[in-house]
Amino acid sequence: MNIVSVLERELGKEAVVGPGDERLEDYGRDESPLPEFYPPACAVLCESTEQVAAVLRICLEQNTPVTPRGAGSGMVGGALPVRGGVVLSTEKMQRIKEIDPADLVAVVEPGVITGKFQEAVEAAGVFYPPDPASLEYCSIGGNASTNAGGPRAFKYGVTRDYVLGLEVALMGGEVLRCGRRTAKGVTSYDLVAGFVGTEGTFGVITEMCVKLVPKPAAAATILGVFTDLAKAGLAIEALLRSGVRPSVLEIADKFSIDAVRPKARYRFPANAGAIVLCEVDGEADMMEMMMERIGLAFDELGAIDVLAASEPAERSKVWEARRLISGALKEAYRIKVNEDICVPRGKIVEMIARCDRIAAETGIPIAVFGHAGDGNLHTNLLSNEDPMDPAVREKLWHAAGQIFTHAVALGGTLSGEHGIGLTKKPYVTLEQSPQLIEWQHRWKAMWDPSGLLNPGKRLPERQKRCSE
Repeated sequence: MNIVSVLERELGKEAVVGPGDERLEDYGRDESPLPEFYPPACAVLCESTEQVAAVLRICLEQNTPVTPRGAGSGMVGGALPVRGGVVLSTEKMQRIKEIDPADLVAVVEPGVITGKFQEAVEAAGVFYPPDPASLEYCSIGGNASTNAGGPRAFKYGVTRDYVLGLEVALMGGEVLRCGRRTAKGVTSYDLVAGFVGTEGTFGVITEMCVKLVPKPAAAATILGVFTDLAKAGLAIEALLRSGVRPSVLEIADKFSIDAVRPKARYRFPANAGAIVLCEVDGEADMMEMMMERIGLAFDELGAIDVLAASEPAERSKVWEARRLISGALKEAYRIKVNEDICVPRGKIVEMIARCDRIAAETGIPIAVFGHAGDGNLHTNLLSNEDPMDPAVREKLWHAAGQIFTHAVALGGTLSGEHGIGLTKKPYVTLEQSPQLIEWQHRWKAMWDPSGLLNPGKRLPERQKRCSE
């Protein structure tokens, strides 16, 4: 009996998207720039931990690869079924089981959309800070699988900093509960941190206990416009040295500014070459002073315009230009390869300058924006050529390889928040030694001896040792 028939028999036909169902094509693609379609044999839309465990048991019994998938919003091909088999979707596991403002914890299923979770939490008077750009459609389980960040990561940290406990289904169907719901706890090894960020290669998250924090009473947003990146970089360095602790500290280059000029309500000065967007939060009576302090610092460092706002509607206008960048670039170009390197904060301006040189040498436009507070830059490689042309794609990935090489040379890393998945796997050796990669293979083999769980992701293929 084939895998589709077995799954339909044990979980019911309504849970299985099988051959001939037009929905199946959606599960062979994600938000990555890869043009290829990876067709699975079927997708299973699980609604409970028991169903997830059953899929993992059946796939091991049938020796069938299984690829976990949340909302499919990943940028690096981490949820693509590159070896066929079964896609295990948690998109229907959308229950918020508990929000406890007194204990500052919440218990959620992995398919809960991050933005909806934040709304529910804030309605209860508390705050869940992680804010990936795709929060309106990404799932919280996917955030945990990739250890997603976002603009607020500078002050508040990334997803891993908020995951206290997990329920995880392992290959073969065993269900493991690890972690805690208390603010502190050091009993045994920290398996929760070990599962977060593994992109579904160790197990499938079926429930999360996450930490909440008190909701800030107020916030203010300040946008500084500079003629060039060097001045913007100096402004960032000055802010960090001043003792101000922004919740958000963003940067964008001239290419990004020019992309949003036709769309943004704010009229950028003609000579705008870079922007720094800063947000602070805390007590309401501090906002005016913080806005004035940061605005004056921007002025002293050569800003050609400064906007500041503390009311939600006005803050939204100030934020608009930054939020529009990615969409504006996607509309303007047939191909947009969004990579997310991370470099030391003091190397941000140098890294953007190197991206400019790579663009000039390769003829590929590169727009850079991102989270200056933690050095996480989004380097967008753009092209209006045929996305299916192998020569075009080879040129793009050659340029991406140069970006990765320079990031690592500056003491940085291949990814700050998107993960490694499929697209960055060939470049891991730029950053990690053969010894380190081998130990990661051993760790993966401990959780998934069969090698069937999200195969072909994250790690370069294992090299045979001489004794083997």
